[in-house]
Amino acid sequence: MPWFVKIEVGIVDKATFDQHVPAHKEFVRELIRQGHHARSGYWGGGGGGMLLFAAASIEEAAAIVAQDPLIQNGCVTYQLYEWRIVVE
Repeated sequence: MPWFVKIEVGIVDKATFDQHVPAHKEFVRELIRQGHHARSGYWGGGGGGMLLFAAASIEEAAAIVAQDPLIQNGCVTYQLYEWRIVVE
């Protein structure tokens, strides 16, 4: 299954963002339960983060990302990429 990366940048204040973090964490846990091997984190310097996950296609990946509470609540802008692994 191909890997995908959502690179995101926060666009709301920290208090607003933090309201949606618990739902985002549960969203990621659900992706893991569904077999998408998801991992989520943020940049050490702040201002954004990344979601790495497996999906069958770019279309499925886009549909998954659209369900992320951080997206649904307008907390981040993002770009979605297929990540092609060169060395395992």
